[in-house]
Amino acid sequence: MQFTFQAPGKVVFGRDTARQLPDHGARRGRAPLVVTGASPDRHGALLDALRAAGLAVTVYPVAGEPGVDTAVAGARLAREAGCDLVLGLGGGGALDTAKAVAALATNREDVFTYLEVVGAGRPLTARPLPLFAAPTTAGTGAEATANAVLTVPEARVKVSLRSPMLLPELALVDPLLSASMPPAVTAATGLDALTQLLEAFVSVKANPMTDALCREGLRRAARALPAAYADGADLAAREAMALASLLGGMALANAKLGAVHGFAAPLGGLFDAPHGQVCASLLPFVTAANIRALRARDPRSPALAAYAEAAALVTGAPSAAPEDAATWLAATCRRLDAPSLAALGVTRADIPTVVEKAARASSMQGNPVALTETELAGILEAALGA
Repeated sequence: MQFTFQAPGKVVFGRDTARQLPDHGARRGRAPLVVTGASPDRHGALLDALRAAGLAVTVYPVAGEPGVDTAVAGARLAREAGCDLVLGLGGGGALDTAKAVAALATNREDVFTYLEVVGAGRPLTARPLPLFAAPTTAGTGAEATANAVLTVPEARVKVSLRSPMLLPELALVDPLLSASMPPAVTAATGLDALTQLLEAFVSVKANPMTDALCREGLRRAARALPAAYADGADLAAREAMALASLLGGMALANAKLGAVHGFAAPLGGLFDAPHGQVCASLLPFVTAANIRALRARDPRSPALAAYAEAAALVTGAPSAAPEDAATWLAATCRRLDAPSLAALGVTRADIPTVVEKAARASSMQGNPVALTETELAGILEAALGA
C-alpha cells in the first residue's frame, strides 16, 4: 500500500467561525485581495470587520464561473494594489478565481504556460500569494483542492490550473455562510458534492484515507441534501452539507474524479450552465453506465464493491447492490428537480463534439472503467431526457 495525501494547511469548521477571518488575516498579511461573488455587499459586515482589523482590503467581485481573463485581471489588480494575501469568499467560482489569482500574481508567464489540456501544463515556479478560502456554498469543496478551474472561451472548454501550492493555507468553513442559498442552488451545489464523493470513492486512485472521507460524506449528504433543499433554515442540514462538501474536496484532491466531471469540463465550456447543474444532469446515467461496463468487462473490480457500499450508505440498506446506487441517485435528482441536459441547451447534434472533448479531459483518468465512445454517447443520449 502506497499513497500520498495533501490537504489545506489548516481547516477551521463550525457555525459562526467566519468571525475569525479578520484575526487570521491580520496574522498573515496587511493588504488582502478579497475575491467575492457578483454581490460583495452580501458580505459587508465581514468586509468591515477585516478593515476594522487594520487590513487594507481590495475587493474583486466575480460574476459566474471564471474565465482565464478573469484570473489574469485579478492577478494584475493584486499586484497593482500591493496585495500580500488572497481571500476567496464565495462559491466555487470565487474560490477558483482566488486560487488562480494567487498563482498568477507571482507567476507572470502567460496563463497558458500553466493550464492543462489547452496549455503547456508547466508547474508553477514561484510560490503563490498566501491563500485563504471561505466557501459560501456547499458543493465544490474548492477550499480543499489543489486546482483552479477556468473557462477558456476560445477553446470552449473548462480546464485546470493545478499545483500543490494552490491548497489554501486556511480553509474556513462556516455553515452559516451557506444558509441563504435558494433551493435551486442548494440542489445544484449539493449534487456536485455528492458527485465528487461518489467519484472519488470508486476512482482508480482511491486510497484508504480518501475512502474514509467519502464514506462519512456520502452518509451525511444522502440525508442532509434533501433536508436542506426542503428547508433552507435547517442549520443541522446546512452544517452536514458543508462538511460533506469539505470532505469531498479533500477526497477528490487525492483520489481524482471520473466521467461525470470528464463530461462537465467540455459541457461547462460549450454551454452557459452552472457546473453543479451539469453534474446533476449526468450523475445517475454515468453511474449506471459504469456499473454495466464493470459487470461486463471487469466483474471482480473493487469499484463494484465500492458502488455496493455507496449504495448501502445512501439507501440505508446493508444488502444494497451497485445498481441500487444508480436508482437512488436518479430518484434523488428527480426529487431535487435536477435539469436534463436538454434543459441546459444540449442537443443530440452536440454529442460527437462533447464525447471527443470529454475523452481528453483529465478527470476521465480517474474513472473506474475505460468507457468506449459508444458508451459515452449513450450516457449523453440518456441524460438529454425525453
